[in-house]
Amino acid sequence: MNVMSTVDGIAVLHTRIVTGSGGGPEKTIFNSPRYMRGTGYRELACYLRPPDDPGFEVLRQRAAAKDCPLIEVDDASAFSLESLRRLAAICREHDIGIWHGHDYKTNLFGVLLKPFVGFKLVTTVHGWVKHTTKTPLYYAIDRWTLPRHEQVIAVSTDLYERCRACGVPDDRLHLIENAIDTEDFRRTGPAGLAAGRSGTPGGRLLIGAVGRLSPEKGFGLLIQAVASLIDEGLDLELWIAGEGEGREELERQAVATGHGDRIRLLGFQPDTVALFECFDLFCLSSLREGLPNVVLEAMAMEVPVLATRCGGIESFGRDGTDMLTVPPGSADALAGGLRRLASDRGLRERLAVAARARIEAEFSFRRRMERMAEVYERLW
Repeated sequence: MNVMSTVDGIAVLHTRIVTGSGGGPEKTIFNSPRYMRGTGYRELACYLRPPDDPGFEVLRQRAAAKDCPLIEVDDASAFSLESLRRLAAICREHDIGIWHGHDYKTNLFGVLLKPFVGFKLVTTVHGWVKHTTKTPLYYAIDRWTLPRHEQVIAVSTDLYERCRACGVPDDRLHLIENAIDTEDFRRTGPAGLAAGRSGTPGGRLLIGAVGRLSPEKGFGLLIQAVASLIDEGLDLELWIAGEGEGREELERQAVATGHGDRIRLLGFQPDTVALFECFDLFCLSSLREGLPNVVLEAMAMEVPVLATRCGGIESFGRDGTDMLTVPPGSADALAGGLRRLASDRGLRERLAVAARARIEAEFSFRRRMERMAEVYERLW
């Protein structure tokens, strides 16, 4: 049975290729369908993933929790004609009017399928942050596909400029930054009383970080910075949540500092809200970013933020107003920012209050989806 057959409106298919438990884009994709109801657009997600990927179960659960219809496509190779045929059949079965890509591969597949299926083409550019030997190929695909989309959304100002450089005309390009469901992300009590902190000594400041464990996130620099502050005598602890290929190296580094009991790698954490409830401080140590959801989540949860001025943070961050910012790529700079926050409770409180107010005023998820509906309207 067609899962959308009883719902009126133009069908939007959010498409993405993913391995394991995904990343930041899922927070937007899975939350979108319920906010778009009543707008004339009905949304569902279609994910290409390796066959029998055990990590995908996390995404199934996250989609179900947000009441997001999720279609899975086995995608066993870099370019699969079978995947294209399956995607074409899905589009016809669900009468897809808008293909909404979220990465280089689904952007390419959308361009290739459009002449045969007849949908409109939209993409959201989330960021080119993880560099591998294939990155130049991904850039080349984006340069070819992005100008062929009818509407292009960038989630940060640096990505907006990159899309322009790829040849996307200004009248098709939109800056719609990431947003937060402010009802889901709301602090319920002081960090020191959070249930998840049991075993952490009273009075100790807990620094949190969340992200994929790969070099562009700068977690090695963050471990170095926190270890140096502990050596100075500051009563600190660092929790890093996330999985990735860099985990073993980071664990070795944490032990080598002599503070392995205070520098913990938590792995994947399904309950982000409960995690942020525990944090006294949040640190984004990235070398490259768009506008990461984790920063917006920390701000919504009234956790004071220290962030590196990279990518979208450079234009987004209001240093000294709702966060502190430091240059990327420097353990000393991270240590300086953390030292300042750790030693000034009044500053932490001012930043936390201002951050929550800014998220409520400028970055609510409902307002973001209203803007998305306006972009879809431009297609007709």
